[in-house]
Amino acid sequence: MDHSKANIMKLINNKVVTVILESISPFPEQVQNLRKDGSLMHNKEQNQQSEFYKKLSSIITNYSEVLLFGPTDMKSELFNVLKDNRQFDKIKISIQPADNMTDNQQKAFVKDFFNG
Repeated sequence: MDHSKANIMKLINNKVVTVILESISPFPEQVQNLRKDGSLMHNKEQNQQSEFYKKLSSIITNYSEVLLFGPTDMKSELFNVLKDNRQFDKIKISIQPADNMTDNQQKAFVKDFFNG
């Protein structure tokens, strides 16, 4: 998980199924225009991040236990958003640090966490 994409991994019968959720980024010409006004660009990035968190939150509501992991601090940022919402009180949410991993390493990491 990072600020541009999240791998949604579901453990089913000891097999990991992955769906990738990507954050929406502006088109190159929009980025060029936004660079001219730093505060406008910052606001746009904040809005995009908020939308990304909303999409992830919507997915997380379908589970009783969730593991957030990845190389960036996005996992902690998302956790803070979730813990402030009572809707997630009954969902066990864990955070684990993790370096950049291949798809197979991520799958093994998920299996080890939920089977260990």
